[in-house]
Amino acid sequence: MARSPFPSTRPALAALVFATALLTASDAFALFGLGGSSRSKNGPDGEFVILSGGPALRRWENLRKEPDQHDRWWGNFIRPARARIQELQKTRGANYPITWLVYRPAYVSRAAEDGSPLVDWIESVRDKYGIKLIWVNSGQDVINYLNGGGNRKRNKIVGFEYYGHSNRHAFMFDYSSQIMGVCTAWLHERDLKQLKRSAFNRKAECRSYGCHTGESMSAKWKSATRVKMWGAHGKTDYANPLKPVISPGGYWKY
Repeated sequence: MARSPFPSTRPALAALVFATALLTASDAFALFGLGGSSRSKNGPDGEFVILSGGPALRRWENLRKEPDQHDRWWGNFIRPARARIQELQKTRGANYPITWLVYRPAYVSRAAEDGSPLVDWIESVRDKYGIKLIWVNSGQDVINYLNGGGNRKRNKIVGFEYYGHSNRHAFMFDYSSQIMGVCTAWLHERDLKQLKRSAFNRKAECRSYGCHTGESMSAKWKSATRVKMWGAHGKTDYANPLKPVISPGGYWKY
């Protein structure tokens, strides 16, 4: 599961971290090391969709042994998404159509716990970069947007990326948010059959930065959409929130 090295902070310090350390342009442009050719301005026309799951609550994670704790910092799945938005705008133009889906309930819960306006901070990213932000509350909301968020005959999905908790079978949007060590909101691989193949460009770039996605869910995604989704075989590590990486012993797979 994703971990952050940052200790819990008071609201004022958290605001400073968010405002000054979220990213620089050079950080964003150099981000994922996935190769430059597919990130050029010559990519297919359409919509790039980014999905961010939510963080765990500290009230639950503090009960774990320290090496097993998750999401010390609330922005584990927000900062890399923001960095990716900036990278896409740098390589494909400021008006490149980007939609950011964010699982809202987890940030409402964590905001109450941290005493910080997390929802407002996320909306400030939307305003700064001029992208479309869609709050979601369930996996079905995600499917509904991917299928019908626009005129998919003319505006197909050309990219999809996920930042959040996951296991080999599902994106887990609220892991350890409602119940310690438990997920109550997800997008499961068995639900992917609801996705419309016609919503995706055949050359769409899809990748999950959640743990274990490449062990099962990636294959189900390709079966449903005819588009491959790279995923981790093993765990992913958000210790550097600007650049999620594969944990030692893991590898990318689709």
